[in-house]
Amino acid sequence: MTDEPIPQGGKLSSFRQVPRTGVIYATSEATKLGFSMQDPEWCNLGQGQPETGPLSGAPDRVHSVAVSVDDQEYAPVAGLWELREEVAGLYNRLYRRGLPSQYKAENVSISGGGRTSLTRAAASLGRVNMGHFLPDYTAYEELLDLFRTFTPIPILLEGERGYAFTVDDLRREVTGRGLSALLLSNPCNPTGKLVQGEELARWVELARELECAMLMDEFYSHYVWTAPPGRLPVESAARYVEDVDRDPIVLFDGLTKNWRYPGWRVTWTVGPRKVIDAVASAGSFLDGGGSKPLQRAAIPLLAEEAVRQETEAIHRGFGEKRRHMLDALETMGVRIDRAPDGTFYVWGNLANLPAPLNDGMGFFREALRRKVIVVPGEFFDVNPGKRRARHVARFRSYVRFSFGPSLETLEKAFGRLAAMIQERSSSTASVG
Repeated sequence: MTDEPIPQGGKLSSFRQVPRTGVIYATSEATKLGFSMQDPEWCNLGQGQPETGPLSGAPDRVHSVAVSVDDQEYAPVAGLWELREEVAGLYNRLYRRGLPSQYKAENVSISGGGRTSLTRAAASLGRVNMGHFLPDYTAYEELLDLFRTFTPIPILLEGERGYAFTVDDLRREVTGRGLSALLLSNPCNPTGKLVQGEELARWVELARELECAMLMDEFYSHYVWTAPPGRLPVESAARYVEDVDRDPIVLFDGLTKNWRYPGWRVTWTVGPRKVIDAVASAGSFLDGGGSKPLQRAAIPLLAEEAVRQETEAIHRGFGEKRRHMLDALETMGVRIDRAPDGTFYVWGNLANLPAPLNDGMGFFREALRRKVIVVPGEFFDVNPGKRRARHVARFRSYVRFSFGPSLETLEKAFGRLAAMIQERSSSTASVG
């Protein structure tokens, strides 16, 4: 599952073998077989980005960015003040109307990408125990191992329970394991489970009561499929914060998914001023700050009407693709433990398929031969430092399918995967 190791001894022995994240591994293996983003014959159901072209009812896409003379200088490490103000206003409009405690520019830090914002936060943590869920975002694995100031503590979620985790479960983990922080994606990448509404309010209340910082990756927070009727389909823990400068809630989001501009690498961290000061200080030695022209160009995208139009267009367009994918996978015999509440992923259980398709890596290899890319489930078994034994077959029978690509691409992929499964089923039956 890795590339050729760096030779031991000699001039390169100072470097360790750094593993690739699941998506990068999958696309690297596909590239060996001729995959190219420009090749329409390939169907990338492993991609972690949404389609970036026009959507019906969405604002026009940005095709060019003006660069002023001043914008050729460094941006402040914490980001342009004007953008920080706009992000704060966005959260207040979406989640905090009428509440006495409001976010301000000082509650926002801008970064050059989601991993960068998460890395800044990780670098700012003290010597604490930090809980993280299984399965969850593949890039957390190296992130949780890179900084040795905190100790990552895994928390296993069960497919049989639909990956549910109650506030009582949370209290037991926080108090029993001595957690001072918790990292999670919400909605969850890959399962699509969303902690929302009253349940999320209780999580925030518990964090406040037990002084356990919650670092919530909300990059898919506008891909919500179970929102209450009549409300914009978005969710954030910001809705349930009482005091923006005291509640230990730290949020991460950006243009990557919810605005469908992954290439801009404009993201933000929202939280108490003390935390924002810390992550900005970490940014001064980690990355130095993001792109000044793109930060300035991002400001109009956060206007209230633009956000509403983009979110509603996503809900219509991606909601249709979600329905198509769930129907297609069910027809193929792929079991879904839980239909996704959010994200543009479906977490598929392959256990009922014939071998070798009942194994995530086996399915991945067979699909590559048909120019279809998926991500094997074992990559989401976040195991920082490889402290847990790898022989445990957790998530080995799972694959993450993305409905980020166009519907046309999805339909092409469904046909190929159905034929692959039928071919293997027929072969198994004839042998039997």
